[in-house]
Amino acid sequence: MELHVTRWKRYGHDRLYANLPDGTAVGWADVKTGDITVLRADCRGDVFAVLTKHLQNLAGPIPSDRAPEARARPMLPPLTPADDLAVNPPGRSLRDLLDESGPGLMERVASRLLRRPSEWDRWRKGLAGERRVGTELNRLRRHGWCVLHSIPLANKVDIDHLLIGPGGVFSINTKHHHQKAVWVGDDSVKVDHGKPAPYARKSRAEAKRVARVLERYCDFPVPVEPVLVFVGVAELKVVATQLDVRVYQERQVSALAPLSGVLTADQVEQVYGVARHRQAWSLA
Repeated sequence: MELHVTRWKRYGHDRLYANLPDGTAVGWADVKTGDITVLRADCRGDVFAVLTKHLQNLAGPIPSDRAPEARARPMLPPLTPADDLAVNPPGRSLRDLLDESGPGLMERVASRLLRRPSEWDRWRKGLAGERRVGTELNRLRRHGWCVLHSIPLANKVDIDHLLIGPGGVFSINTKHHHQKAVWVGDDSVKVDHGKPAPYARKSRAEAKRVARVLERYCDFPVPVEPVLVFVGVAELKVVATQLDVRVYQERQVSALAPLSGVLTADQVEQVYGVARHRQAWSLA
């Protein structure tokens, strides 16, 4: 798809707009932050490819008077087996949580007899969901993608999965709602018409958090797209205006496999090298 890029500066904003030949805007990038907003879902891949390329061109060579700043970019220490997140299986954080704080035999028996749901049941359900999605994502490795699971952050939270490849970086959040009807809006999600949960908003915030970490160590813009993957649902509906967060059922993540044009092979290698290093996330 042929897209034309124009730069727009006004009211303190500095943006690059991706337009169709007839002038219709289909996406834009904030030059200051590198964030990319897609306005038409059917143009998503082309928008990310063309705007990422233009953002990289704008960065250009670093002037001599900024060389000290360039040299000040932080560097990670050599990767050791203890810091290598590539060995993490899907759901590692939840598995560790269950091993450390899970119920004893008598507590499990009592919960079953009383049919009383517990926090541990939610952890087990989440673990099963992350394992199912992890299996699907691992299949994308044959298509040139790198996959990481259960990336630990501060405050005992983690990123369920991170997918890195020629089509960019995807921060993936897994939600297991067995045989439930799920509705995804612009910011929130409803399960069986229940109270809104801020899944979409939190996914966008997580993607921005990931981008900040990766760009701290990489010398080029790293666009990160948020993804919500629902496991075991009976029905999944997504509003037409939801363009910022990709939404899939677990078997549909294969749709990411053919994406390309966002990162070069060298950039994929550099981003993956940063992302797999535990210490890169220590301040995230």
